[in-house]
Amino acid sequence: MLKHLLIGASAAGAMTIAAGAAQAQGYAAGSEDTGFYLQGGYSYLDIQPDGAESGVDTNAITARAGYQFSPYFSLEGDITTGFDDGEFDYNVDEDDFNLDDNNDGDFNDLINASGDIGLNYLVGVYGKASMPVSDKLDVFARAGYAFVDLDATVTTPGGTDLTTVEDSEDGAALGAGAEFDLTESWVLRGDYTWYGFGDTDTHAAMISAGYKF
Repeated sequence: MLKHLLIGASAAGAMTIAAGAAQAQGYAAGSEDTGFYLQGGYSYLDIQPDGAESGVDTNAITARAGYQFSPYFSLEGDITTGFDDGEFDYNVDEDDFNLDDNNDGDFNDLINASGDIGLNYLVGVYGKASMPVSDKLDVFARAGYAFVDLDATVTTPGGTDLTTVEDSEDGAALGAGAEFDLTESWVLRGDYTWYGFGDTDTHAAMISAGYKF
């Protein structure tokens, strides 16, 4: 349910960007400061491999740095790390569960098993296009590339840990959100990002605070 709400919010944000194009023509270029900014906050991730009946929910923290070239465009990078492990219980065919297809015997070993998946880190670099809605509120869309590193502890039905395996993936990333100026320097931001990590359906929602230098 949360995933569908996030996707809907992302679509609404994109529609607002398109609808606000005419208003943006009257927005004075340079009325927002350019320069570096830093942000940090809480992230919720849902990772669902193809063939699995449900995804793995993970709580994480994210740090972000960027440079705003104009009121309409910026480049940014962020890093996310999990602070708890998400539980999984998969029972799918090995051919359908294929997070890593290089035949090195890592995440394919998780099928027909249960355990915990931990997010070691997720890093991404993005181009961000913003559209001002008012003098304090912007909506934006962003696109880029990301890399994720995960580990998993596989357990037996009796609860005994069998092994810990690690795997990584990279892929495209697309997102949208909104940013509100609390003051001239402090901002509040919420955004959604979809990640194309191989044969997985990965989503992330984040709420953060930031400072513009």
